[in-house]
Amino acid sequence: MSELDALGDLSTVDTKQFAQLVKNAPDAQLADIMSGPQRKTVLDAIFSRFPELFRADRAGATNAVIHWHITGAPEGGEDTYQLVIADGACTLSPSPEADPKLSITVGPVDFLKVISGQGNPMMMFMTGKLKAKGDLGLAANIANLFDIPKG
Repeated sequence: MSELDALGDLSTVDTKQFAQLVKNAPDAQLADIMSGPQRKTVLDAIFSRFPELFRADRAGATNAVIHWHITGAPEGGEDTYQLVIADGACTLSPSPEADPKLSITVGPVDFLKVISGQGNPMMMFMTGKLKAKGDLGLAANIANLFDIPKG
């Protein structure tokens, strides 16, 4: 699992390298990482990059609070992250307190695939692997708002 050890410190991995790591890793290895002690570090690093990957030129007048719920936490339950898109910027909120315009719930391996460009979020939605509640138009457009790497 030597290549995947880089997921433990994403600060040393650029988005294209990350996408390649996810692409080359078997689902079982991704599941191991996302069910172990590295999970919070990996998720924090991923979500901290959302603001820099945000495409303000594509957002127009979009103003929205988006909650991401990543299921399968080691102790059970999920991790929740809040992104706020407002005034042409995207910020990661330290705690998900605002009412979301969109809530996305997805398992940890499928989440890694979606945010690395390795998974088709529409297909995941249609097969129930990804759930969206709220503004489904925003859900359909979310990939266009971020520069998603391809591995």
